[in-house]
Amino acid sequence: MDFFFFGGGFEILFSLAFFAVLAVILVTAVRGLLQWNQNNHSPRLTVPAVVAAKRTATTHSHHNTGGAAHVTSSTTYYATFQVESGDRMELRLSGAEYGMLAEGDRGRLTFQGTRYLSFERE
Repeated sequence: MDFFFFGGGFEILFSLAFFAVLAVILVTAVRGLLQWNQNNHSPRLTVPAVVAAKRTATTHSHHNTGGAAHVTSSTTYYATFQVESGDRMELRLSGAEYGMLAEGDRGRLTFQGTRYLSFERE
């Protein structure tokens, strides 16, 4: 057992864990950059659509700094739009835009790739 901790086994496991976490961070960053680039090269489209659904995703983080516990939360807002063809797309939007939409609203959706740009009610 002592050989594992002091003979190199722990260092190998630590290195593997470090590189695994680093790989996850790099893959996430590359995916984000690829999506951003794809959105930038996609055409801006404006189509008739209906707000089919709305949802939120809330995450909580607990931090201990200087003996004091802090809790922070973050909310991400999504709306699902149904276009004339029957296809649905879920787009991320700001809290202000989310608050202005109601399920069943009809209007013109403007988007670029997976990027929400605006929704104008009819």
